[in-house]
Amino acid sequence: MPGLRRDRVLTLLLLGALLSADLYFHLWPQVRRQLRLREDPRDCLCTGRRSSPARDPRPAVHNFSQAGSGSKLQALFAHPLYSVSEEPPLGPDDLLLASQEALRYYRRKVARWNRRQKMYREQLNLTSPGPPLQLQLEASWVQFHLGISRRGLYSLASPVVSKLLQDMRLSPTVSADYSQDEKALLGACDCSQIVKPSGVHLKLVLRFADFGKAMFKPMRQQRDEETPVDFFYFIDFQRHNAEIAAFHLDRILDFRRVPPTVGRLVNVTREILEVTKNEILQSVFFVSPASNVCFFAKCPYMCKTEYAVCGSPHLLEGSLSAFLPSLHLAPRLSVPNPWIRSYSLAGKEEWEVNPLYCDTVKQIYPYNSSNRLLNVIDMAIFDFLIGNMDRHHYEMFTKFGDDGFLIHLDNARGFGRHSHDEISILSPLSQCCMIKRKTLLHLQLLAQPDYRLSDVMRESLLDDQLTPVLTEPHLLALDRRLQIILKTVEGCLEAHGEQSVIASSPGEQSAPDSAWPK
Repeated sequence: MPGLRRDRVLTLLLLGALLSADLYFHLWPQVRRQLRLREDPRDCLCTGRRSSPARDPRPAVHNFSQAGSGSKLQALFAHPLYSVSEEPPLGPDDLLLASQEALRYYRRKVARWNRRQKMYREQLNLTSPGPPLQLQLEASWVQFHLGISRRGLYSLASPVVSKLLQDMRLSPTVSADYSQDEKALLGACDCSQIVKPSGVHLKLVLRFADFGKAMFKPMRQQRDEETPVDFFYFIDFQRHNAEIAAFHLDRILDFRRVPPTVGRLVNVTREILEVTKNEILQSVFFVSPASNVCFFAKCPYMCKTEYAVCGSPHLLEGSLSAFLPSLHLAPRLSVPNPWIRSYSLAGKEEWEVNPLYCDTVKQIYPYNSSNRLLNVIDMAIFDFLIGNMDRHHYEMFTKFGDDGFLIHLDNARGFGRHSHDEISILSPLSQCCMIKRKTLLHLQLLAQPDYRLSDVMRESLLDDQLTPVLTEPHLLALDRRLQIILKTVEGCLEAHGEQSVIASSPGEQSAPDSAWPK
């Protein structure tokens, strides 16, 4: 009997040890993981992947960044170069839109949308009428449009952009469709072409419940994949993360010429297929052998395999870029870039073979008498930093005249090769040997250790849902390219002198001594 009792005690001790081990090695880690997810939802890969407007757990700090007191980004935006306190107040002629006219136009658009929705439901005999959309004057996209001025698409001091980014990330979609330029390509898509028309790049227009809309570009390439060295720039993929990173870089440079752009995990079934009324778009959805929901461009018989993108199984990364005001309200010019590249396999443009090409450009209107050439050089500096060779045109608002800022649209072919610096992108700067004083000051500041460009970019991109947006090699490439730009300017100064190289923009205030990087 005593031996039997000892066996029972040993058995109970063994079972207790096994239970304790199971609790410690299996159950307790799961409990800790759940506790961490409640404390910081960003650690959960599923957080934010639904389109329902959940509360964003990340509070906005200093408009754009949530970083703490040691933030280099906050220190950058607090620098005198970024101060707006010294700028004169904006007058009605400095704003892009007349607010009352714009609001009347948007009310008509909302009313037309509601009528079409009602007709669509009646045609399908849908018994449950959808609630009509209401124009909300406080909607972030409305305030963004009303805030565009001759100084840029937004002000660093305004909280509107932070709210707009959050709304684009969280608002449910109510419709999805092709963009107007892609609709124009219907029936004209030739997959034998070397240079593909824009329709094959799979960009869609998504509209949200507040009647705002954004351009959606899905993920086509992994972040750590470099563009193959044998690819021409005009057949390269368009990268969603490049659009996101370009917005952050443009803001850090204080250009404010890229529309607000944010990353989002989109449920392609619920947020695109189920809300689109475009039958062609509906027809290009399919389920892959891996049971993932996919869709492709508008060449269903020739381009399906080449251009399809797939969710996992429904969720797909993408960038969302805020729309600019309608051309009816704010007409824009689309102007060929003087340093446009040859979109052929072997051709070259004059600027590629003539080092004195800028002398010719300086004789041509409007580059001979306005701020336009300096703005083109700004654009070249921006494109060199992101590695974008595909800037064939630029756009600008007609209201602001020849000295208006250039809008940096379509940046998805940037950040393709971190291991290569395409010096030819800098040709406007190296051939003209001109740069805005303000631009040079910002570049010099971002080369300082306290405001290092890669560090502030890394910090700024942490706010995006799809972080990490850029890999570390791409971030470090920004510092390297910045030094190349500064050395190019230094060479120009040695050859031509400061008075010829450094230009002040019309109406630009003299920079205070405290603004010069030390």
